[in-house]
Amino acid sequence: MANARSNIPTKEELTDLIIADIALSIAFSIILGFKNFIYYFPMALIAVTVSFILHEYMHKITAQHFGAVAAFKRSDFGIIIALVTSFIGFLMAMPGATMIYTNNFTKRENGIVSLVGPLTNLILFFIVFALAFLIQFNTYIEATLIFTAFINLWLAFFNMLPIYPLDGSKVLSWNKLIYGTMLIATIVLLIYLTPFIGFSVIGMIYNIIFLLIIAIIMSTLYRGILFRGF
Repeated sequence: MANARSNIPTKEELTDLIIADIALSIAFSIILGFKNFIYYFPMALIAVTVSFILHEYMHKITAQHFGAVAAFKRSDFGIIIALVTSFIGFLMAMPGATMIYTNNFTKRENGIVSLVGPLTNLILFFIVFALAFLIQFNTYIEATLIFTAFINLWLAFFNMLPIYPLDGSKVLSWNKLIYGTMLIATIVLLIYLTPFIGFSVIGMIYNIIFLLIIAIIMSTLYRGILFRGF
């Protein structure tokens, strides 16, 4: 998720990124099975680190390409929401965002910077999912790859929701065709992948609908308490 902010905390970026990464890994581990947390946490940590950090890094380097200053900043409130919702059985993945400072972004540049995160996740899905079928000699490795593919799709879908401050709102404002193609692709692939991770397709659809409702509520809090020190 990319967004704009004037006081970029570049010195705190690595710490914020590590905290957000670990918190999100814990949340996904709980989703997989709290009773087997020790078994699932390494799997989730690998999957989240690959999908989440690369997503945010692509936002950053693309923003810098267009002449902006950018750094990741964690959201303590978003982390709490992620952990709480994971116990309920779904996940609101908003542990932070790549904050961007520029006075010169066009709508196209803002759209491209927002698109590269979900697009990176979509590309990673195809790579990791293909590897899962090639590496079948180790069940744990194969399961980790499948789960990594799922997290990439979930992050792509979640961030493409057309709700501010998520990436989708800015991509939609820039190019409706690209937005629609990305959103439909992530939904179709997410539904296709769901049985591979042992989840119900109907249950996933219900989670997506419920997540949309929660995301709308969360978006109204963005200018208030979503990011510490805002």
